[in-house]
Amino acid sequence: MLHDGKAKRVAVIGGLRIPFCRAHTDYVKCSNQDMMTATLAALVKKYDLKGQVLGDVALGAVIKHSKDWNLARESVIGSGLSLRTPGVDLQRACGTSIEACIQIANKIALGQIEAGIAGGTDSISDAPIVYPDDYRAILMDSFRARTFGDRIKPWFRLRPKHFKPKLPGVVEPRTKLSMGESTELTAKEFGVSREQQDELALASHLKAAAAYDAGFYKDLVVPFRGASEDNNIRRDTTIEKLAKLKPVFDRSEHGTMTAGNSTPLTDGAAAVLLASEEWAQKKNLPVSAWLTFCKVSAVNFINGDGLLMAPAFAVSDMLKDANLRLQDFDFYEIHEAFAAQTIATMKAWQSPEFCRDRLGRNEPLGAIDLERLNVKGGSIAMGHPFAATGARVVGTMAKLLQEKGSGRGLMSVCTAGGMGVTAIMEAA
Repeated sequence: MLHDGKAKRVAVIGGLRIPFCRAHTDYVKCSNQDMMTATLAALVKKYDLKGQVLGDVALGAVIKHSKDWNLARESVIGSGLSLRTPGVDLQRACGTSIEACIQIANKIALGQIEAGIAGGTDSISDAPIVYPDDYRAILMDSFRARTFGDRIKPWFRLRPKHFKPKLPGVVEPRTKLSMGESTELTAKEFGVSREQQDELALASHLKAAAAYDAGFYKDLVVPFRGASEDNNIRRDTTIEKLAKLKPVFDRSEHGTMTAGNSTPLTDGAAAVLLASEEWAQKKNLPVSAWLTFCKVSAVNFINGDGLLMAPAFAVSDMLKDANLRLQDFDFYEIHEAFAAQTIATMKAWQSPEFCRDRLGRNEPLGAIDLERLNVKGGSIAMGHPFAATGARVVGTMAKLLQEKGSGRGLMSVCTAGGMGVTAIMEAA
């Protein structure tokens, strides 16, 4: 509700995260709340927010226990912020924390709040394991019964199969395909070669390692549980080593996607502080960048577009809103769910047919300068805790623009369910 008709500029003050670690390694005994609370507490310390009231904290997790129904609020309570700071859980699959940034930013732009935090966390190591529905039915039927005899009857249906646990999966309910299997189809559709994928994966690792060595992540990553750096980064990997890995989603001779050119299952958390210009000035906090445009899109992945191709559409629509070209950016932070998906998206933007028939454009969006893509490493190297990646991307982009002192950046995150979340930031 814009009561005065004037939207406020939204400042990205900065981001912070714990190291992203491969599942079942450093954070094997950590919960989503443990990781998220630690991340928020570190952000509170970094920006001297202890005991202060913020307008809202929006965050979420993709894989979480039912006990985490109030994850955001519980994490806020343990963060050092005033207990008068509210928290709200949200979830948009892998786009959760960039969506959280957008929601906090909209509240700031509307004048509803002056400052807020967006974030996300995910743990594969502490994934919820549940029993089959038939066993749950026995429990509920027994609970609902009124007499002792009726409470006993349901248990005669109990069979050994009921003790086989159900693990969370990444299979799309509508297609019965995993994200990797779906992306193999996209790779074939767009002619993405194994060599192209391995080259992008190699670049992701080398850029991430170089960024850590140069100290870029020193004020973006806070040590946690003995980890001080993302533990999936392969400093010694080579194109030859990547080429030796076998395909994992299509095991035939036509498969191209391997563990080396795909993101690993990862644990971690990340958060971003956003505010109005006035609040930042009052708190004497420098603005890293402005969050200026955003767009969310979805595709018909059931019998049409590729599962992870929605960012191709979202970016196209967002560029129209901003009256910008795809080449009008100094940095591109494109989430590398798989090297194949990232490359397919860029190929789509260069395709006259795709841009005409699917995006409704008269000419292709064109190519981007790969030297500006994920310049400090991407998800293939650093890992991908589903709900945390968006906040990582926003925090990284904010620092890139702050260091450059000018320019703009484009961010893009694909998600399960055939959705994509994109945004534009400009240097302060």
